[in-house]
Amino acid sequence: MAERYVMSIDQGTNSTRCILFDHRGRLVSVAQKEHHQHFPRPGWVEHDALEIWHNLRHIVPEALSDAGVDRGQITAIGLANQRETTVLWDRRTGAPLGRAIVWQDTRTAPLVDEFMQRPGEAFFLERCALPPSTYFSALRLRWLFDHVKGVEERAKDGEVLFGTIESWLIWNLTGGADNGLHITDATNASRTMLMNIRTLTWDDELLAFFGVPRAMLPEIRSSAEAYDEARSLLPGVAITAALGDQQAALFGQTCFSPGEAKCTYGTGSFLLLNTGSELVRSRHGLLTTVAYKIGDQQPAYALEGSIAITGALVQWFRDRLGLISTAPEIETLARTVEDNGGCYIVPAFSGLFAPRWRSDARGVIVGLTSYITKGHLARAVLEATGWQTREVVDAMNADSSVPLQQLKVDGGMTADNLLMQFVADVLDVPVVRPMVAETVSLGAAYAAGLAAGYWPDLEVLRRNWHRAGQWLPDMDPELRESEYDNWKRAVERSLGWVRPPRSP
Repeated sequence: MAERYVMSIDQGTNSTRCILFDHRGRLVSVAQKEHHQHFPRPGWVEHDALEIWHNLRHIVPEALSDAGVDRGQITAIGLANQRETTVLWDRRTGAPLGRAIVWQDTRTAPLVDEFMQRPGEAFFLERCALPPSTYFSALRLRWLFDHVKGVEERAKDGEVLFGTIESWLIWNLTGGADNGLHITDATNASRTMLMNIRTLTWDDELLAFFGVPRAMLPEIRSSAEAYDEARSLLPGVAITAALGDQQAALFGQTCFSPGEAKCTYGTGSFLLLNTGSELVRSRHGLLTTVAYKIGDQQPAYALEGSIAITGALVQWFRDRLGLISTAPEIETLARTVEDNGGCYIVPAFSGLFAPRWRSDARGVIVGLTSYITKGHLARAVLEATGWQTREVVDAMNADSSVPLQQLKVDGGMTADNLLMQFVADVLDVPVVRPMVAETVSLGAAYAAGLAAGYWPDLEVLRRNWHRAGQWLPDMDPELRESEYDNWKRAVERSLGWVRPPRSP
């Protein structure tokens, strides 16, 4: 009998990947294609949803061909996706109504200020456990209704559909305009500000407040169940899982027990702590979110610390400043100096997310002198990720009864050994990396395989997890806290920065 596999589709901020995994959770083949980033105005970030769909159509056959596999050997498909990114499309034609508005986009900042005053943060926290922020989808919907003529009326008439990226891809995979399935899962729905965090259903009061008609919303399903069979690309293959990318990484890291935590280091970085069936309300700037929901089981919840800019800062260093030609070169450059030379970078390109939630913050470089070289700047770029992680972990320790004992890490930035050692140093806990670094993709595959019976239970998945690397803390405590104080002073410089208006 031919070997069977699970396919994971990981639609991220910068690219889309298709990966096949075998029964032991090993990567068999991978195909990847980047999509364009559009920055039409300061603070605006957009993607072309059609380009993403076309890229998926390109990489799925490539992944199958590279592995020498046909679609009959695929047991199930699982999707992971960039969360909060907002897509609107025409129900009849399948054409997107303009570009997708990406989770990093800050055009809704005026709405955040307005909603903080009326009806106030408590109104939202009670229902969806999220504060008003440019991060979440509902504010983008409201902005589109207010700024794109006719969209709100068409949405009320059922002509326009809304979804995050997994909804858009599943709709296209299952037929598109020809009766495609319009669904989302509880993890993605929990990031819209429209879902009730307790009932996992669309909340009437939130829908009324934002003016979002139910007719445009996808059906909320669990993270792992039989959704439907694909009709495009892989006809007849079951689609059985969807998770937001960070929840998928938690699942791929097998953090199934309360108290287990992971941090994914990518374009942004996201630290999630499993709190089990307990819905923990953060008092220190973290988000309460759905970790996953398997079939008819009770949902698992998590506390999340979301950091907007980490890997994106390295990309900025490469593409905008031109100081390196490839992202891995930043570690080599940073190692040319012993420390940051007194230079600190706060990458508040999209404001500051957890634990501060300040959309008015802007990036700053503090401590520049004639002594500073590009090596010091490279080191400050990497250290910014470590210090932002420290702020989130401090908040998490304050909210949790048990301090963090170990941090599992994944994502592209974990290949940077200097950075991972710095994270271990500033957190003062071991940092461990698994054999399979692509845990977002692996988590989507695990959820899909569970729903399809490819894997029998969570314990089998735990046994698949193997450590590939570990970094132990090795920094003088006084130096660590002194440097942390310097970082926090730099952050204070970034808060409330307002660019003076240009002259007419």
